[in-house]
Amino acid sequence: MSGISRLIRSATLHGYNELAQSLGLEPSVMLRQVALSREMLEEPDQLIPLHAACQLLEASAEKSGHEDFGLQLAARRRLAHLGVVSTVVREEPTGMAALQTLTRYLQLVNPSLFTSIEIAKDVVVVREELLSDTAVPIRQSMEMAVGVMHGILRDILGKEWRCRGVYFAHRAPHKKGLHQAIFDCPIAFNAHFNGLVCSTSDLLALLPDRDTRRVAWAQLSLERALAQNRTDTSVLVKQMVMALLPQGRCNADIVAQQLGVDRRTVHRQLVHEGLSFSKLVQTVRNDLVVRQLQGSDRSVAEIGYLLGFKSSSAFAHWFRKTQGKSVQQWKKDASPDHRHIQKDCLLP
Repeated sequence: MSGISRLIRSATLHGYNELAQSLGLEPSVMLRQVALSREMLEEPDQLIPLHAACQLLEASAEKSGHEDFGLQLAARRRLAHLGVVSTVVREEPTGMAALQTLTRYLQLVNPSLFTSIEIAKDVVVVREELLSDTAVPIRQSMEMAVGVMHGILRDILGKEWRCRGVYFAHRAPHKKGLHQAIFDCPIAFNAHFNGLVCSTSDLLALLPDRDTRRVAWAQLSLERALAQNRTDTSVLVKQMVMALLPQGRCNADIVAQQLGVDRRTVHRQLVHEGLSFSKLVQTVRNDLVVRQLQGSDRSVAEIGYLLGFKSSSAFAHWFRKTQGKSVQQWKKDASPDHRHIQKDCLLP
């Protein structure tokens, strides 16, 4: 699994060419640098490597001098750009139902984006994470994903809707003007997750002029697409591990329970894919520690907590054992533009 890039639909980069040109970039040049082309983006169902899309957004932000490049791209997206998915989502009776339907079918658009919904008494937490198997920066991609989700919810709930808060796991940009203008709510950086916090009452309120009977044909089409788009067990397990690690209760039994099967079934299916549960946990930890060391200002203790370690010493021991050096030494040795964890050092 390590070193293999996932594929996403080029529709994820809708509006890139126009935005790049407006900021003084030559789209064809930028795309060639990551082995993509303008023709690829013109066909929304064209599959492209996730790592190439992430690299494109990071390079475009740096070249243009706009730290908010990903967010600017998100501002150009609307619910209607999701095609058939938008048809079904728009007819749901409440914002909550629309959000749950959207989350269900988003995997058909971007299977590398893991979205989860956590419902509490008065708030709903919408968490988003990119499941990348290569150590590339994802700041721009993450801001685009959260920005798109925010824009879709505003399309559903109305322009007057405001979320309770927006959270990013990476460090704050030098200028936050566009962030404040788009989200118009409290924004936290160096947070424990990427996503939005919404008022439960806003999402449970009935929406006007909704009729799910009008979109039965579209929903049937999407369900057929989901059935043909079977997700590998390793991807499902990785999603669960990513969600459970910060809670300090990530083990094979709990993951299997969350997936609605027994532990032996998970083990058998992972073996069929040439993997193991422990290897997947190590892969997720390596992915997350890269992102935290590169993109956030968190302390070693905080990073250890996010990776599911009960103490700083346990995290430090794991890091030294897998990397052959301390976190502090790794930071000292790493160059600003090439800080990456050697994934061939993963524990078995």
